[in-house]
Amino acid sequence: MANVMRKFLKLVLYTGLILFFVPVVFTQAINVVKPNGRQFDWVSLGETSYEDIRFKNNQQDIDLGGMLFVPEGDGPFPAAVIIHGSGPSRRDSGWYLTITKYLQDNGVVVLLPDKRGSEQSRGDWRSSSFEDLATDTLAGIDFLREQEDIEILHIGIIGMSQGGRIAPLVARQSSEAAYVVNIVGGSLPGYESLYYEEVHNLRQMGFLPGISDLMAYPTSFILINVTDRQYWNSVGNFNPLPHWNEATLPALNLYGEADTNVPSLESARVLQELNKPNIEVIVYAGSGHALEDPKGQGNSIFRTDALQKILDFIFKNTSHTYGGPYGIN
Repeated sequence: MANVMRKFLKLVLYTGLILFFVPVVFTQAINVVKPNGRQFDWVSLGETSYEDIRFKNNQQDIDLGGMLFVPEGDGPFPAAVIIHGSGPSRRDSGWYLTITKYLQDNGVVVLLPDKRGSEQSRGDWRSSSFEDLATDTLAGIDFLREQEDIEILHIGIIGMSQGGRIAPLVARQSSEAAYVVNIVGGSLPGYESLYYEEVHNLRQMGFLPGISDLMAYPTSFILINVTDRQYWNSVGNFNPLPHWNEATLPALNLYGEADTNVPSLESARVLQELNKPNIEVIVYAGSGHALEDPKGQGNSIFRTDALQKILDFIFKNTSHTYGGPYGIN
């Protein structure tokens, strides 16, 4: 144990020296070239039509809020409950609103909840495990089932970013869900994903690959044990892969090849190695964590071929009884 501690202290010391000297020594020697910022198009809250709703997580006695997006017409409609990514949620997030409006315009009811502890929802996401957060989504499914003025036949779940890690939990537990979509949610344990993200954060700051690989260990350690200790105590050990292995719902997993937040290629590989016929995995070349169009200016923040793939997947897995005006019979 003493030997392990000595090695760790050496690592901290060496990293501290690197943190001090690298910016000083290499500021003039390294010319960090970053691409010019690209402009994307996304949906604003003012462009949408929704109903402000309230529902309750009875399992944990938490009052939740959200927005309900209903297509025009009488239905029947398939539906989706969105699972938010990390941190608090914002109702004006263009990434979420872009996929939400696309689905609504094409005949899918969408429940976009306020994450617990955000906007109109009570509770605290910081101290909540993924198992806790999954119960919020289950409550959202129950809410949609109880709607008497909207004809809804099939309900699925769409997890976005960290929400994609929670999605297989819901898929396993819900007897009502018809499908599950994971959008760039990693399939590795939380601590491994954090190290990957820290490596790329440091590289984007201008540190060389070898140095960033080394420095990511103590920066991850500080996040886990100091700055975000409560959060990582709740979710750090969670591994979604066993839950994907046990889930039987049709599952669509979408990743961006150039993702610097999530180890997308490794996540895709471990899912494919499960060799389960219900799991489909697609990696989009050139796209990052937002699944943005990798080329051009003014394109959608959420690439349109991925949006179309999600829509097709929803209709495919709800069409056996879905005969509404938008559906595939």
